[in-house]
Amino acid sequence: MSSLDELRATAHPIRLRLLSLLTGTAMSAAEAGRELQLSQASASYHLRVLERAGLIRVVEVVRLRGGEAKRYRHESSARPFDPQRAQSAEPVNVTAEEHAQYVGAMAEELHRRAALRNEGPQMYTDAELWVDPQTWRRVVALVGEASALLHAQAQAPRTPRTSPVSMTAALFPVRRP
Repeated sequence: MSSLDELRATAHPIRLRLLSLLTGTAMSAAEAGRELQLSQASASYHLRVLERAGLIRVVEVVRLRGGEAKRYRHESSARPFDPQRAQSAEPVNVTAEEHAQYVGAMAEELHRRAALRNEGPQMYTDAELWVDPQTWRRVVALVGEASALLHAQAQAPRTPRTSPVSMTAALFPVRRP
């Protein structure tokens, strides 16, 4: 699948939540639905969209009451961050509307998570700055490494001695005014 297909698949707040949820453990549509307070049908639909885009995969099929339940997992985000891949990535050819949908989904998910903010180490930052290319590459690499670490260490929801955390990052060069 292309980056465009991935972007389109993730341009929905429920699918962003599912990706986060399935990073820490494999779950069926029913299990994911219960955790996110969605119907099984809704969770199943969104899981199929993510699977078609290649963002999750079936890692297990279990027999339940005479039927089968697929358990899905999102593993790609736990790969070590590759700054060379990020540097050479082809720009995703998306329309302004598709990009706006994705950013809107991210913003909606950030609003939901911010309402759940808890005590503990926190950091907020926002910047539109002019920096040299070496500094920019270093920042992208550091944030990429932090994201990969969080995804690699993700546990199943409600695992003892773990806490839910949130990370949202959007780093991109902008056009000169």
